[in-house]
Amino acid sequence: MVSSFQQSASVTPLRPAVERTALKPAPAAREPLWREALGECLRSMRQERGEKLSDTAGRAGVSPQYLSEMERGVKEPSSEMIAAVAGALDVTLVDLTLAVADRVRSAQPSTSQGAVCLAA
Repeated sequence: MVSSFQQSASVTPLRPAVERTALKPAPAAREPLWREALGECLRSMRQERGEKLSDTAGRAGVSPQYLSEMERGVKEPSSEMIAAVAGALDVTLVDLTLAVADRVRSAQPSTSQGAVCLAA
């Protein structure tokens, strides 16, 4: 049995329906993580030297699997591991750090005028 309320009731939307896809903002470019930029730099340096993963890993004293994970940005390597791989690639930590910083900087247009350090 249908009540008289149910027969006469109608739903009026508060606002017009909008497609859900129209509500989604355009995806913003994500700033790369340090480990991802580090991995890209390590892989690029190794490939520029024409070396196999196993060759570099052997000289660094790490497994090829670990170096592969570093290059893919999967691992968060310790400073000792980074130094070992940098040494195996005949690059200083300073040069590697600058290369990674340049890669991060170039990955996204900067809206600031540079880094600011504040003393406490």
